[in-house]
Amino acid sequence: MTCSDFLAAFVVTSRWRNLQRVAINRESDMSLSDGNVTSDDEMPLTLPTDGSLSGSTRKGCDPFAQTQRSKLQHRRSRINQQINKEMRMRAGAENLFRATTNNKVKETVALELSFVNSNLQLLKEELEELNSNMEVYQTDSEAINVPMIPLGLKETKEVDFTVPIQDFICEHYGEDSSLYDKEITELMELRQAMRTPSRNQAGLELLMEYYNQLYYLDQRFFPLHKNLGVHFQWYDSLTGVPSCQRTLAFEKGSVLFNIGALYTQIGARQDRSATAGIDRAIDAFQRAAGAFNFLKENFSNAPSLDMSAPSLCMLVRLMVSQVQECVFERVTLTTEDTHFTSQLRLAQEAARVSDVYLLVQQTMTQPLMKDYVPFSWASMVQVKSEHFRALSHYYAAAALCDHTLSAEEEECEEEAEKAFLQFYVGGPAGPPLSQVLRDPEKRRKLGKAHLRRAVIRHEEAMRVHSLCKILRKMDILQDVLSLTHKRSLDKYSELDREDDFDETAEAPEIQSQTHQKPDITPTNFSKVQVTDFFQRLGPLSVFCARARWDPVRVVCLQRRDGGLGLTLRGDSPVLVAGVVAGGCAAEAGLREGDYIVAVDGQDCKWAKHGEVVQMLKSCSERGVELSVVTLHSHDTQLERRGILLTTNSDKENTRQRLPGGAKGQSSASLLNWNRKKTREGSVATKKLGSTFSLSFGSIRDTEAMY
Repeated sequence: MTCSDFLAAFVVTSRWRNLQRVAINRESDMSLSDGNVTSDDEMPLTLPTDGSLSGSTRKGCDPFAQTQRSKLQHRRSRINQQINKEMRMRAGAENLFRATTNNKVKETVALELSFVNSNLQLLKEELEELNSNMEVYQTDSEAINVPMIPLGLKETKEVDFTVPIQDFICEHYGEDSSLYDKEITELMELRQAMRTPSRNQAGLELLMEYYNQLYYLDQRFFPLHKNLGVHFQWYDSLTGVPSCQRTLAFEKGSVLFNIGALYTQIGARQDRSATAGIDRAIDAFQRAAGAFNFLKENFSNAPSLDMSAPSLCMLVRLMVSQVQECVFERVTLTTEDTHFTSQLRLAQEAARVSDVYLLVQQTMTQPLMKDYVPFSWASMVQVKSEHFRALSHYYAAAALCDHTLSAEEEECEEEAEKAFLQFYVGGPAGPPLSQVLRDPEKRRKLGKAHLRRAVIRHEEAMRVHSLCKILRKMDILQDVLSLTHKRSLDKYSELDREDDFDETAEAPEIQSQTHQKPDITPTNFSKVQVTDFFQRLGPLSVFCARARWDPVRVVCLQRRDGGLGLTLRGDSPVLVAGVVAGGCAAEAGLREGDYIVAVDGQDCKWAKHGEVVQMLKSCSERGVELSVVTLHSHDTQLERRGILLTTNSDKENTRQRLPGGAKGQSSASLLNWNRKKTREGSVATKKLGSTFSLSFGSIRDTEAMY
């Protein structure tokens, strides 16, 4: 194909794709605005099964369910695919622009590149609008609360493990790969289900189950210096830009990100009009922060921007801020009295919420994050910072103006004065605070100053809110801002007197304080127990991708008067710890360090020491055939002997995923996305020591000669 032919094809394809994108967008808009949808509850996915599969019974929600959240995810997925195609188109045009020397061709390609870049910008704006659609994830409660900021799930393409795993089983394990078709099917069904998790505990457990299975997948089929050839493609959660890697670390990190994102959706949908719902929201946002923080601390050089360190730092701070907001709401609900100290406490809690949101706002304005974070998110964070700062001044005014010490409360005057002296960052100019507290007129003037600042902050929050088209569509947020602003204005009018000609003093900054600091709760993977799909390959202590062994040898032993002449130790699998020189075993070719994998054709990779001994003792006069393998990787053997000393092999079949052992697959580099090198050595040793097992390490069965 000549350069001109390629250019003509490129121009036609580009323009055709423009028309196709417009048609798809119209169709998507019509589907999302379907009036038949009134709920965003997920419908469970029901698959026709015959009960033959013994793997996971957890399923994702129906991807075709006509729910608001489902349609939103469909549109996000479709836009992600369009962005992917447009980027491929742009890459081809850029290559053509660099390759050609024809000025006319360059001008035409440059023109088409401008169209492609415009399309990409429009698609990214559409995706940003979808990511800013926070109302879909909110609760259906009629309570008026400030909406939370949830995250949409990362989208991914389907992955076919069949051929790569089959080839690896044949080449590495030397077994018939067709015997493992059911296990491969179970793995692929689990991955397909985790793409559409339900927005509840079952959806979280589905993601955790797949995350835990990735540990076994890594140990079975991913050697240190070779990849399986499987491409994992995930789309950026906010921009839709695709990233493709062949490393399992990218898959693990993306699943972990979705766990955190799903926690944010669960937290946002809680009914925060009662303390129980607030507590559930706090727990969800703290666990979301834990997932993002774990991802930030244990993985580096992420290929997608949403999993980069600055982005994850921003998300952790955002989740902590939303936890702090929930704490304030709970304090507001549980504070029934209007006592002086109670109002001061509310003011300091609100100031604390404003401070943490201000920190998030500063993080979002960093150079790398400024053009990445959706404008609606940045606007919402700024609105909340101003809104809660206004609330802190309002409650300070309420404490000063509505509270008077009665005769029976005079004994609490000392406590109130102590709380008031610690209330400000710096004391106001003028008389001492203790004197202000006892003088009603001075309290009124200081309270009026706080209300003035409250009104100014409320108006600033409403101004920022009016600048964002997405936020203007959120009626609940508009109601909250309007009600609190009106409340401050009304109170200011009550305090404003006609004969008050004194200039309103400037209220000092309130010292932020909270009675419950947010916790970053790590994800508890151990509560989801998984069984290795490919456990029939044998115990991971020997039969893993990193171990190398000779082909299986068949050794025929004939019992003599002195016995078989070998010493066995451990179980799963049983190890030949010693061979008597000149004995039956030595003459048959059995060597020290061999592992017995079968006795007379009966598989015994998972057999206990006593079971193998019983098989040997019951051999007939014709003898017994042992199938054995010999590890020939010295490094692997040393590693196994040194660190596999803590866990018994009978736990390996139902090993649970521990938080300390879930930090990664290996201490070696994983292509372009690696675990942080500063933690490699210590983490790898800790992980392997808590997840592998070698029976002779625990020495439950004493060494014995047969």
